[in-house]
Amino acid sequence: MLKIEARGYESRFWRYASPVLALLLTGATSGLIFMAMGRPAGLTVYTFLIAPLLQQDGLQALAVKAAPLIMMGVGLSLAYRANVWNIGTDGQFTLGAICGGGIALAFPDAPAYLLFPAMVIAGTLGGMASGGLVAWLRIRFNANEILTSLMFAYITQYLLVYLVTGPWRDPQGFGFPQTALLSDTALAPRLIEDTNVHIGVLLAPLIAIGLWFMLEKSLLGFQFRVLGQATRAAKFAGFRENRLVWIAMLISGGLAGLAGLLEVSGTLGQLTTTLSPGYGFTAIIVAFLGRLNPLGVIPAGLLLALTYLGGDAAQINLGLPNAVTGIFQGILLFYLLGCDILLLNRFRWVPSHAKAVR
Repeated sequence: MLKIEARGYESRFWRYASPVLALLLTGATSGLIFMAMGRPAGLTVYTFLIAPLLQQDGLQALAVKAAPLIMMGVGLSLAYRANVWNIGTDGQFTLGAICGGGIALAFPDAPAYLLFPAMVIAGTLGGMASGGLVAWLRIRFNANEILTSLMFAYITQYLLVYLVTGPWRDPQGFGFPQTALLSDTALAPRLIEDTNVHIGVLLAPLIAIGLWFMLEKSLLGFQFRVLGQATRAAKFAGFRENRLVWIAMLISGGLAGLAGLLEVSGTLGQLTTTLSPGYGFTAIIVAFLGRLNPLGVIPAGLLLALTYLGGDAAQINLGLPNAVTGIFQGILLFYLLGCDILLLNRFRWVPSHAKAVR
C-alpha cells in the first residue's frame, strides 16, 4: 500500500523540482485535452508555447506582457511570505489604471516631465489605497483579506465599466466603451523607439531584485519570513504583526496599481472595460510558480506571459477558443499545488498483511 508520510523537513530538491514537474504534467495534460478537441497534440503545444517566440518581435511582446505579471507577482510573493493573502490584485491593478489614467485625461496638455510622474504617483497610490483598505479591515475588524480583497476587485471592475461607459466615454468613439486616447505626453517612455517596449519592462526586474534584497538581507525581510513561518514566535520576538500586514498590503497593492498605470500608458493608450485579461489572478500563479521568491517570479512571469501569447496564436491559427489560456493556467496551478505535497511529504510503500491472524 502506498502511504504518504511527513518528512519532518522541507525537501530542498523538490522545492525547485516540483515546479518543473508541474509544468511537464501540465504540458502532457493539455496535449490530451487538445487531442480530445480534435487538434494534434504536438502541433498545438508547439503553437502554444514555442511559435510565439519565433514570430517577428515575439521577444518584445513577451517582455511587455510579462512586465505587469512580474510586478504583481513580486508584490504577492512578499505578502504571501508573511501569510497575508491578497487575492484582489486585479482590482488594485484596475484602480491604479483608473487613478493614473484619470490624471492623464484631466490634464492632456501638461508637459511629459510633470504629467507622467504624476500619473505614476496616482496609479501607485490608487493601488495602495485599495490594499490599505483591505489591511485596515483585517486589523480593525478581523475581516478575512481573501474575501475582502476579492470583493474589492469586482467593485473596482464595475467602477471602471461605469466610467468608460459614462462620464469618461470618448465622444468620438462611436459608442464603444472606452475613453479617448491618451495624449503623447501621457505615454510611458519607450526603451525602443516605435515599439511598445516601455519603461515598465525595465522596472519590473529591478523591482524584483530590490524586493529580493529586502526580503533576504534586511531586518524587515527577516520579520516577514518569521511571521510567515511562525506567527507565535514572531509575536514573542516583539514583531508587530499589524505593522507587517500594513506594509505587505501597501507594497503589493502599490505594485499592482503601478502595473495597471503602465499597462494603460505603455500598452493600451486608453482605458477600456477589458483593461485586464485577469492579470491579477494570473499573478497568483506567477508568485507560487516562482516559489514566493522575487527572483523566481521573473522567469515565472515570462512563462505565464507566454501562455497569453500562445493562447492568441492558438485561437488564430488553430481555431481554438480563447479560454484555452485559462485552462492551461488552471491546470498548471492545480499541478503546482499538488506537487508541493512533495515538499513536506514523501511516498512510502507499506506491505499490506493479507492473512488474518487466527
